[in-house]
Amino acid sequence: MLLESIFLLTLGLVFGSFISALTWRVPRGMSFVKGRSICPHCKSQIAWYDNIPLFSYLGLGGKCRNCKTGISLRYPIIELSAACGFLVIGLTVLPDYIKTIYLLILFLLFLSIFIIDLENQIIPDPLVFIGVFVALFYSLFFIPNSLFSIIFSGFFAASLLMLLHLITKGKGMGLGDVKFAVLGGILIDLKLLPIWFLLAFLTGAIAGSILILLGRAKMKSKIAFGPFLIIGLGLAVVFGNKITHFLGLI
Repeated sequence: MLLESIFLLTLGLVFGSFISALTWRVPRGMSFVKGRSICPHCKSQIAWYDNIPLFSYLGLGGKCRNCKTGISLRYPIIELSAACGFLVIGLTVLPDYIKTIYLLILFLLFLSIFIIDLENQIIPDPLVFIGVFVALFYSLFFIPNSLFSIIFSGFFAASLLMLLHLITKGKGMGLGDVKFAVLGGILIDLKLLPIWFLLAFLTGAIAGSILILLGRAKMKSKIAFGPFLIIGLGLAVVFGNKITHFLGLI
């Protein structure tokens, strides 16, 4: 168990480093496949030994070796988040390797969407389309007789958010959120869709209220909703049945 945990944490740190680069470059129209990492301040290339996930940040004291400018905390936070996600998923699902790989891919896609939407208020279509393809492929080959129902769930979820988008003329819901709802709907039981949306709107409202109280946002400020759709989806998957049962008792 110890070796598995170390392996999962290490793998998570490596992929977390990749996600930190991807989520910074994609919104800026930069390739995340080609090109060496550079310091955004002095533009100097970062040597391989200064680009080791988490350990380089700690070894450098959180500063660029060349210009001594502070390195953003986003990088170690993303790397640690990925490592923790890999550890939790791996220890929960293993030794089912196929399901583990499937969930890790979805986790990386969700983490990327979460970060990009939080920082830039956009949800890149390719990430959503990849997630839809992966989910449909897994369902087709590993969850018998589920394809029709999950496709219906996905488009039903998207239609609800599209309706909200049309009613608010795009001010209350972006098209990126509508497209993401297709992926989220595919991954969750149809009966849990109301719980998912309830938790997403509730967490979004709480976060928005806190930002307003702290003076970080105003009543009419636009707040990215994708992160709350992801948070709500995770909560609904883990606690949805318990919440449904509890509400049924009221």
